[in-house]
Formats: sequence, C-alpha cells, structure tokens
Amino acid sequence: MSEVYDKLLRCYRSVRKKISFEPQVALILGSGLGDYAEQQVQVEAVLDYHDIEGFPVSTVLGHKGRFVFGYIQDIPVVIMQGRVHYYEGYAMSDVVLPTRLMGMLGAKVLFLTNAAGGIQDGMQAGDFMLITGHISSFVPSPLIGPNIEKIGVRFPDMSEVYKKDLQEIIRSTAKNCGIPLKEGVYVQTSGPNYETPEEIRMYKLLGADAVGMSTACEAMAANHMGMRVCGISCISNLAAGIAEHPLTHAEIQETADRVAPLFQQLITESVVNIAKTINDIC
Repeated sequence: MSEVYDKLLRCYRSVRKKISFEPQVALILGSGLGDYAEQQVQVEAVLDYHDIEGFPVSTVLGHKGRFVFGYIQDIPVVIMQGRVHYYEGYAMSDVVLPTRLMGMLGAKVLFLTNAAGGIQDGMQAGDFMLITGHISSFVPSPLIGPNIEKIGVRFPDMSEVYKKDLQEIIRSTAKNCGIPLKEGVYVQTSGPNYETPEEIRMYKLLGADAVGMSTACEAMAANHMGMRVCGISCISNLAAGIAEHPLTHAEIQETADRVAPLFQQLITESVVNIAKTINDIC
C-alpha cells in the first residue's frame, strides 16, 4: 500500500468514526464564499480539519478550514470551507487529499469554485466564468508517484475534465437566473506571489482566460478517480499588466464579498439542476 493511499484511508476512517453522512455532490468554496454553507445549506454536521487524523489544514485568511455536511434543498452535499494550496508548502498529494476523501465518502460530482484573475479581453472584476478547460503545466501533477490502482488508472484521459453536460446545465441555469456568465480556460500557477505582466501575456498566448493558484490539480485528481467535475471562477480582479494598480488579497476579498449573493444563487441553482440528472450522468 502506498503512503499516499494509507494516509487517505486513515483520514477516511477518522471521518467515518464521526460522520455517517453520504453526499452526492462535493463543493469546494473559494475565497469570498466561506459563508455559503451557513446561508444556503441545511447543516447536518460540521467537522474541523484539525479533528481528522493526518489531514492538511488551510492557513489562508478567510478559509475556515472545515467540512460541512448537509442539504442544498434535498440534495446531500459535502462542502469544503477552505481548501489547502500547494503554495502553503504541502505536497501535491496532500493538496488533493480532500478531493479524494470526498469522493471516497460518496460524492459523484465535484463542483469547484475559486477567485481568479481575469485575462480574457473584456473581463471585469465581479464577472463569473464557467471553466471549460484548464492548463496545469505550471504545477506538479497530483498523480506523480506510485499509482493508486484502487482509485484510478495509471494514465488517465484528460480530454474532458470538465464534463460538457455539466457545463450545459450551469450555462442554462445562469441564463434562467439572468446571471451573465463568461466561459474560458483556467490556468493554475504555484503562487503565492501574483503573476508578472510578462507571465500574464504568456498565459494569454497559451489560451488562458483566467489565472489562479488552485482548482486544476483538484479537478485532475477527481477525474482520475471517476468523479464528474465542473467549476466556476469568480473574476475577483484583472490580472497583472491588465489592472491599472498593484494586486492585493484585500481587493480579491472585497470583490468576492460584493458578488457573493449572485454567486451563491448560481451555485445553488446549478447544484439543484445537476442533482436532477445525477443518476443519469454518473
């Protein structure tokens, strides 16, 4: 048994000693969405990351660092209030451990959210972007090392990480709610520094529409183990060289807080609509 899988099993057993809840949808909350669980979810149980044996703990301001188990309407969900990042010093296998754990707990769909810098022409702070694909070449793959055969194959296909049917559900949900929704490719960088203007120009040439420090690695790990993945970025700021002022975390938090009500509506309605078809698509 690999060390990575052994650690994952220890975390799973630690959770199951305390929580019997079985989710259908897993949701990772990005910066500015930390209050979503309290406002939109019928909470059944809460489990702090510190109370899970061997679990990596988020150190980022605004990330509460706990799992919330409950219902969005009648859909059983598990929500991460705060993710861990590669830039915090964790091994990439630890960064994606929470994703794998939620899959082991029963979640069939992973719904990713994040705060991202806008690269696409015409973007403004406060826009939402449906993630149609990603570029992960600037961080290590979470699948490096001995393959965990009980989770997935050694060489998994990544031609459709963000499932097109889930994209269409989110697209139509946004339209029905009257919420403008851009679409594009997300590029993950290591952080914690923001990108230089020169790097942003490079990412744009490569086809990236938004940039951030998470998400792609989680999507890869989920896809590897057979979970169905979708995601939305909140464009919290324009990327370096596009924005007219230096980037700050405070600006990102302010934008995320400002658009949180619309973001919460979009997530809630999308989860509900995805759940209506979950038996057909999973």
